[in-house]
Amino acid sequence: MCINFVIIRGVTTMELIDVITSKENLNRAYKKVVANKGAGGVDGMEVEELGAFIKGNKDEIVQLIRNRTYMPKPVRRVYIPKDNGKKRPLGIPTVLDRVIQQAVAQPIIEIYEEIFSDFSYGFRPERSCHDAIKQALEYLNEGYEWVIDIDIEQFFDKVNHDKLIQILREQVNDSTTLNLIRKYLKAGVMENGLEQATMRGVSQGGPLSVVLSNVYLDKLDKELEQRGLRFTRYADDTMVFTKSEMAANRVMKSITDWIERKLFLKVNATKTKVVRPTRSKYLGFTFLKNGDGWKVKPTTKKKKKLKQKISEYLKRNKAIARPLAVTIKRVNEIVRGWINYFRIGMMKQFMDEFGQWLRHKIRVIVMKQWKIPKTIYKNLCYMNRKYKCGFDHESIFKVANSRLGWYKQCGMNVVNFIISPMVLETKIKDGAGLLNPLNYYLR
Repeated sequence: MCINFVIIRGVTTMELIDVITSKENLNRAYKKVVANKGAGGVDGMEVEELGAFIKGNKDEIVQLIRNRTYMPKPVRRVYIPKDNGKKRPLGIPTVLDRVIQQAVAQPIIEIYEEIFSDFSYGFRPERSCHDAIKQALEYLNEGYEWVIDIDIEQFFDKVNHDKLIQILREQVNDSTTLNLIRKYLKAGVMENGLEQATMRGVSQGGPLSVVLSNVYLDKLDKELEQRGLRFTRYADDTMVFTKSEMAANRVMKSITDWIERKLFLKVNATKTKVVRPTRSKYLGFTFLKNGDGWKVKPTTKKKKKLKQKISEYLKRNKAIARPLAVTIKRVNEIVRGWINYFRIGMMKQFMDEFGQWLRHKIRVIVMKQWKIPKTIYKNLCYMNRKYKCGFDHESIFKVANSRLGWYKQCGMNVVNFIISPMVLETKIKDGAGLLNPLNYYLR
């Protein structure tokens, strides 16, 4: 769908609400919500029930929206853990409200994509965190080696509704659409059976929230551009780059003041700081410099989190009870996803060490599943012959009957050589072999 015929230089040639409620736009929104799946909201309706409900009530829903009598339901409050141990609040709209939000978001995205900054990367088509990281590296390699790390305190919870509507009105002249958006902002939150009003903030969890957050912070982008500053922004994570510490401190002070005066947001004074790139953290990466210039690598915290996640999944009793193929499949998914995100970083050594650690963990599970010395001896002997490892029966017998703990037992040469990386990478019954992290990273 093209919006060019709808908005021409800020003047509507047809009402935006007509585009939002068009059959084409609503169908596209419905397909998007169904594809994303997700949990139901406060009304208990699941995605699987959505199609039949819309089919029977579509005309009524559209009419309610157009005459401004549609009332969104409160979002269902849930919490997800953050890296720092705290929890991030999410608001889950009903599946119907997700469709309507998506229908509103689609044309608004198309309007704003024409005017959004080239240095804004979060939640935008054909843009990613990797693009933001590459832009940051470009600034550093141009000599802008002082970083201002701007932290907006509880951004999504503190967005001023009146200011947001004011900003939207600059591009969206349709009062019915603005009325609907305001209703979603004011829809409220349901938590532990109690409904709470929402006087400010944009609830994270719905398709509209990320669009509105970008619209709001586009004002910051424009201010930074007007000042001729080098910056990159992903959602509410903004970094500004300067050539000197003095300039960085001056910019930090003036931008902090501007954000608080113009956007009615609070800048976290303890987390907003001027630092060298090597002490900065951005989207899970930190920076380093070698002979080839500035590069990135995953932060220590992100590396630890990967190991913690794997360790949690491979806890003793649960891992032993599962079929090995199921365990390996899930481990592969976790590792593959992590590497895909951090692939642009330098982490060859870590991937090598992590791979060794992971294979050892899997060997422990294999040995525990074999359980008794007789079975361990039998299986090791079979694999010793099959893969021509060259160990004698006495050496294998000693391992099988060792009184060492499982972890130390699996670190013995016999087990390491027989249950080799090649063996673990070989497809097993009903599933793929264990992913080699280093090979996957280097490919």
